[in-house]
Amino acid sequence: MKLLQLLQKNLTYSIPAFMILGLIYGSIFNTQILKLAILPLTFVMVYPMMVNLNIKKVFSKGDGKLQWVTQLINFIIVPLIGFSLGEMFFSDEPLVALGLLLVALIPTSGMTVSWTGFAKGNMEAAIKMTVIGLVLGSVLIPFYLQGLMGTALELPMFKIFSQILMVIFLPMLAGYITQQLIIKKYGRDKYQKNLKQIFPPISTLGVVGIVFVAMALKAKAILTHPEVLLEYALPLLLLYGLIFFITTIIGKYFFSREDSIALVYGTAMRNLSIALAIAMTVFGNKGSEIALIIAVAYIIQVQAASWYMKYSAVIFGKSVVKVVP
Repeated sequence: MKLLQLLQKNLTYSIPAFMILGLIYGSIFNTQILKLAILPLTFVMVYPMMVNLNIKKVFSKGDGKLQWVTQLINFIIVPLIGFSLGEMFFSDEPLVALGLLLVALIPTSGMTVSWTGFAKGNMEAAIKMTVIGLVLGSVLIPFYLQGLMGTALELPMFKIFSQILMVIFLPMLAGYITQQLIIKKYGRDKYQKNLKQIFPPISTLGVVGIVFVAMALKAKAILTHPEVLLEYALPLLLLYGLIFFITTIIGKYFFSREDSIALVYGTAMRNLSIALAIAMTVFGNKGSEIALIIAVAYIIQVQAASWYMKYSAVIFGKSVVKVVP
C-alpha cells in the first residue's frame, strides 16, 4: 500500500516512468498478451474511485450558480475547444483527434477534490461537481462522439454504450454497495477517518497499468517517430491553458476565492482514467493510438494543477478560512 500511495502522490513522475517502461517492454517483447489485461486494469482503475463517490451530493442544495457555470464550461466550452484543436492539429489523424476529444469530454475526477483541498478551495462544491460531471459525462459521451466525430470515423455506438455501462455504471454500483457495506460494518466515522483513504491509491495502480499497456502496444511506432509525443503535447498545452485562463477570469469576477478555486479544478481536471478506459476497451486495436495522447495529457494535467496551486494565493489572494482536504 505504501508503494501505491507513493505512486499516487508522485503522478508527475509515475506516469512518465510507466510510459518509459511500456516503451522498453514493447520494443523487446510481444505485446499481444497485454491486451488481456486491459479490462481487469480498467476495473482496478475505475472501481476504487466509485467507492468514495457521494452521490447524495448531487441533490444537496446551495451553490446552484457555481454548479451551472461549471457544467456549462465542462459540456459546452471545453468540448468545443477540444474538437476545434483536434480539427486544427489532427485533421488527417481522426483517431488522435478522437483521443483529444475524449480528454475534453469527461470532466472531474478524484483529483478535482484533492487539488481543491490543497489550494484551500470549496471542497463541498468540488465533490458535487465531481459527481454531477461524472454522471452527465457518462450519459452524454456517446452523443457527443457521434455528433462531433461521426463523419470522420465509423463509431461503434452500441459498443460505446455497452462499454460505458461496463466501465462506469457497473463500477459505480459496485462502489456504492461496497461503501454501504463498509459503513454498515465499521461505522461512518471509521470509514471517513481510516478506510476512505485506502481506495484512491488502488485506482492509481490501474492508471499506471493502462498507461504501461498503451505505450507498450505503440512502442515500435513511437520509437520510430518519437517527435509524435511533442506533437501531441502542443494542442494539450493549449487546451489546458485555455481552460485555466477562462475559469480564472470567470472566478475572479463572479465568485468568491474558495468557489473560484473549485471552479478552476472542477473544469481543468479531466477524468483521464475514464477517457483511457473507453479508448482501450471500445476501439480494440485502434485504442492504443487513441490512448497515447491521453497518456501525454496525464503529464500535462498533473503539472498544470501543481503549478496553479502554487500560485493560487497570488491569483486569488490568501485563504482566510482553514480548509482541511
